[in-house]
Amino acid sequence: MRQIILDTETTGLEPAEGHRVIEIGCVELIDRRLSHNHYHQYLNPEREIEDGALEVHGISNEFLQDKPTFAEVVDEFLAFVRGAELIIHNAPFDIGFLDSDLALLGRDERMADHVSVLDTLDLARDLHPGQRNSLDALCKRYEVDNSSRMLHGALLDSEILADVYLAMTGGQSDLGLSFQAADAAEVDLSHLPKVARPELLVVKATDAERKAHEARLKAIEKSHGRCIWKTIADG
Repeated sequence: MRQIILDTETTGLEPAEGHRVIEIGCVELIDRRLSHNHYHQYLNPEREIEDGALEVHGISNEFLQDKPTFAEVVDEFLAFVRGAELIIHNAPFDIGFLDSDLALLGRDERMADHVSVLDTLDLARDLHPGQRNSLDALCKRYEVDNSSRMLHGALLDSEILADVYLAMTGGQSDLGLSFQAADAAEVDLSHLPKVARPELLVVKATDAERKAHEARLKAIEKSHGRCIWKTIADG
């Protein structure tokens, strides 16, 4: 399974007001493992960056003057992401800008023609309803180091989001629970001493804890199409 963690930085907040993408950062996951393959590109938006946006990402008009336009790199970018599942925090923002930039080039295609999208903000809201679910808040909740994030940056934020996403979805790639009964039968345990074991104390989950657990399993199933824990429980 190929997934791409994607983030963008822009000249402002609204593509309808003519704002453009100025940075694209992508990190590749193969079967939920970082492949160390990435795509990173600064872009000349051919317009001014709003002061508010500059305060967020620190990318200046002067820095972007000699960078390629979106038209010059669009085919390379689409080739990198094509066929993957994009994982984006607040996906409508980034997809909206990329679709707008495609439209400005007179191209009929949109991102949905090339990729599927998973929004980690939606996933976080399912897992943690009523709580703050910004990327910084999720880093704190899942103990992901974001100490280098002084300003927003597309590639850095993608790398951080990759760690957050994997933590949120619980490392579902392989829990190592499957084994052959025949293999187990070959293990001779007769030499082990018999030890009296104390009776285990069973602490039952509260209704709130069971509901929170079920919500997490549903979110994992939604993001991957299956959840190993639910398979075991149903079996």
